[in-house]
Amino acid sequence: MIEQLRAWVNDRDLVAELADWISRPSVSRTGEGMAEAAAHGLRLLRASGLEAREAETGGWPALIGTADGPGPHVLIYGHYDVQPPGPLELWTTPPFVPSIRDGRMYGRGTGDNKGQNLAQLLGLRALRDLTGGYPCRVTVLLDGEEEIGSPNLAAAVRQVGRPDLVIWSDGPVHDSGRACVVLGMRGILMFELRARGANRPLHSGHWGGVAPNPAWALVQLLATMRTADGVVTVAGFADDVAPLSDGQRAALTDLPVDLAGTLEAIGVTGMEPPAGLGFHERLAVPTLTVNSLSCEDSGDHRAVIPDVAVARCEARLVGGQTPAQVAEAIRRHVEKYAPDVEFVPDAAVAPSTTLPETPYTGTIVQAIEDAHGQRPLLLPSIGGSLPIAVLGDGLAVPCYGVPMANADEANHAPDENLDLDLFHRGIVTAATIQLALAAHS
Repeated sequence: MIEQLRAWVNDRDLVAELADWISRPSVSRTGEGMAEAAAHGLRLLRASGLEAREAETGGWPALIGTADGPGPHVLIYGHYDVQPPGPLELWTTPPFVPSIRDGRMYGRGTGDNKGQNLAQLLGLRALRDLTGGYPCRVTVLLDGEEEIGSPNLAAAVRQVGRPDLVIWSDGPVHDSGRACVVLGMRGILMFELRARGANRPLHSGHWGGVAPNPAWALVQLLATMRTADGVVTVAGFADDVAPLSDGQRAALTDLPVDLAGTLEAIGVTGMEPPAGLGFHERLAVPTLTVNSLSCEDSGDHRAVIPDVAVARCEARLVGGQTPAQVAEAIRRHVEKYAPDVEFVPDAAVAPSTTLPETPYTGTIVQAIEDAHGQRPLLLPSIGGSLPIAVLGDGLAVPCYGVPMANADEANHAPDENLDLDLFHRGIVTAATIQLALAAHS
């Protein structure tokens, strides 16, 4: 069957179909092209034999396609919205005019995420053409707001029923080029700490030692939140974080990394505290990060005591943490140590965790090995944040990431691209996973 799938892919001009999808702007942040892209997304769902409809969410619609099959109910998640192009002069070719160079298609949305969701749809279409149906019951959910934080995804999820598992394709394969299965990702809570002093900036000679300095207040508060050796000291920050399972530790140990080369590439000689954690293990634990420190001085750095100092920060979250719980812990900490400093929570995404011990894990890993001829790497957690917890926690089912883009896809950047060989292999992989899941049941 895998050979038949490969032949099906080779016999069709699927690159033209991808180019047509990429040429349709769908920028959720500005609204550019969203209505027309949604209509085209519905046509793609129907072309794969799915019953398709728009799901009203209160924002940009989600697209839902369904089909029956004898195997387990598989929810396939992706998104059809894209990032704004950014500076057009930095693109070699226009962002919504697909261009093929050296085996890659360039254009906004190629890797993130239209190329990957189309590969999933084409995998279903191949199965329908070759077998006359689908091995599993399938629901495809294409989010129209992922690039603006998926604020209404939960409303769409409530309309799909409870599947047995979720498969999502987003982000790149491993840096080594090997396929991978992603079992989780850290969440994020972004926030600001704002300290205020006098009602205006003051001459630091005339007022130094007299007027309170909000910058010092902010630095001293931050020093109470994490020790020099990297331990977060905010009470309640990570109290409910579960230790890594045996399967997670084994998977982390198996992941390759050129630590010296990686550090050299970013111009540093060592990793951030705490000591004793491996490179990949660090991406599976919570962190507290200061993104920027500034004073509202118009950037001219005058000899003044500032009136306002701002720290923009983030917490990366893992299983056992929620944005609300961590925000409350930080709020209490600030109130205790610096009650005059304002805590301003901002964007948040919950973490997602599926354990390697989950029964479907082995089936999906074996299916990808069959399709690629090489065993995929198992990633217990990736550092970035996607709204997968809305699916996994909201539906109480395991979630599996099957990335189909190249590691240098330049998503969110100029010259975003997708390796067309990975696109074609992704179609075969998507179909093979469906067949394996049906056999697993």
